[in-house]
Amino acid sequence: MTHPIIIPNLGESITEVVLGEWLIQNGNWVDRDQSLLEIESDKVTQELPSPVSGVLTITLQAGEECRVGDTIGSIDESASKPEKIQTEEIALEEVTKETVASAEQTKATPLAKKVASDMGVQIDQLKGSGNSGKITKADVISASESPIALPVEKTEVGSIIDESSTKRRGIRREKMSMLRRRIAKRLVEAQHSAAMLTTFNEADMSKVIALRKIHKEEFNDRYGVNLGFMSFFTRACVSALRAWPAINASIEGDEVVYHDYVDMSIAVGTERGLVVPVIRNADRMSFAEIELTIKELALRAKNGKLTIEDMTGGTFTISNGGVYGSMMSTPILNPPQSGILGLHRIQNRPIENPDKSGEIVLRPMMYLALSYDHRVVDGEGAVRFLVHLKDCIEDPQRLLLGL
Repeated sequence: MTHPIIIPNLGESITEVVLGEWLIQNGNWVDRDQSLLEIESDKVTQELPSPVSGVLTITLQAGEECRVGDTIGSIDESASKPEKIQTEEIALEEVTKETVASAEQTKATPLAKKVASDMGVQIDQLKGSGNSGKITKADVISASESPIALPVEKTEVGSIIDESSTKRRGIRREKMSMLRRRIAKRLVEAQHSAAMLTTFNEADMSKVIALRKIHKEEFNDRYGVNLGFMSFFTRACVSALRAWPAINASIEGDEVVYHDYVDMSIAVGTERGLVVPVIRNADRMSFAEIELTIKELALRAKNGKLTIEDMTGGTFTISNGGVYGSMMSTPILNPPQSGILGLHRIQNRPIENPDKSGEIVLRPMMYLALSYDHRVVDGEGAVRFLVHLKDCIEDPQRLLLGL
């Protein structure tokens, strides 16, 4: 009996996927639930397990685009497991520790192996940055872009050829991933479908920094997580969104949908691109709960374990470009949301001392940028939202008092 391998339904909004490298060769034996290949959608990448045990027949190759429900191969359940494989399984149990260690050092993702082969990179010489030291596609690309010492050639009379003459100029083409194409499409749609405008302000981070310095060790000891800036800004945004609910709303058809809760989207950069997991019911969370949730979502994003549910349904977004050194930006809306807050690098700047008129002091300042949909949010509301946010950050006691 032949069992078809079908692209499963990965989520309500996912219709297309791209096939990754097959982990089992055509005609080889595969066990039930053994990973066959990775399939990449515009939102998630996940492994496709074998539905049954048997001999694999591959119909569609790596890199091909498929739709949900397409058949990409089959498995012959009636085939008998080859004796050679049974013998090899026994032999695998008897390999030496040195062989295992060597294999672990060159462990790489299927995509990383393919890219390394295409680019001529020696993958066994790379150090992996992925989970458990696994070599990723980003590691291979980074290695290919690093300067490599060119061999010095000698002529017949022993003269040395200038190494610059051996350098070559070239280009590299790489097909956009489904995730990158989805990001590009959504960013363009956001600019075309919304009346987007950005307003700016700045916040003195002195008191938040001092508060973290005093309590960070005790906070970590009690909750097992660091006290970061993101929890302060999340709580401050919740406070401001309660005062200006239009920024927490969205447009559906000819109606404005207001939310009496805050599902906070947090932009996270990964080697595959930008993903935006959601903190559900952020308005009901403590500082510790927010920090623990952010830590968990960031780890899952790094390891490619986020699900569709993790990244849908947010009502407002925070994007922190400051971790990459950004001083100023105009963040693009995350449709159908009506607002997104951009955080930036903290840098000492001279300002007038608010406690003593005419005195100039150096303070750790951060630029804040709020992009909003002018169809829903008036300019006054957007400006006052940022002022409220600034007040909460510059006087964090307001967050404890619910002001």
